[in-house]
Order: sequence, then structure tokens, then C-alpha cells
Amino acid sequence: MAQTFVSIAAVLGGLSVAAGAFASHALREKISERSLEIFDTGARYQMYHALALLLVALLISRTESPQPTLIASGWLFIIGIAIFSGSLYALSLTGVKILGAITPIGGAAFLAGWGALAIAAGNLKL
Repeated sequence: MAQTFVSIAAVLGGLSVAAGAFASHALREKISERSLEIFDTGARYQMYHALALLLVALLISRTESPQPTLIASGWLFIIGIAIFSGSLYALSLTGVKILGAITPIGGAAFLAGWGALAIAAGNLKL
């Protein structure tokens, strides 16, 4: 599972850098300042949680038997990126405001991921 999470984190981190560059160079003149801010928020949270996923992978690699809450944390970070960042990217590019209603679901997945990580931390032997 650690290898899977490292691979996914690397892809998501790289895509976050690409999204930031895309926004800065290709979108700056094409969408409103507010839409650019929304896009940037998606890219920032994607990077934060790609790094968090790397942490989860590191913790999994250091345990003999990975805890279910640790694995759940990783998947929740991935789901959060897909829903939170994905909905912000789509909202900023399309202007379809209803997409903003989906974003909190991704935020809830992020919070659940951090909660699962906190629970797992109580059982880690570091």
C-alpha cells in the first residue's frame, strides 16, 4: 500500500505543479481574477494533500501491519483531492456555480482523512 500511495502522491503533486503553471501562464488572461483564485485554491489543497499522502505512505512503510485507519486516511486524502480540487478546477473553468456545492464533500473527506490519521497516530510506534 505504501508504494501505491507514494506513486499516487507523486502524480498528484506533479499535477498540482502543472495546474499552478497552467493557471499562471495559460489562464491569467482568459478567466476572471476570482476564478483564478478558485483554481489556485484547488491547486494548493491538492499539493498539501499530496504531501500528506506521502506522509501516510512513509508511516505505512514503517509499520509491520498497517492500521486500517492509516490506510483509510490515505484514501480519504485521494478522494478529497478528486472532489475538492476537481470541483474547484471545474467551477473556475466553466463558471457553473452548482459545482461549488460539491466542494464541501471533498473538504469533509480531507477532514476525515486528518481525523483517521490522528486516530492512527495513537497506535503508531515511532
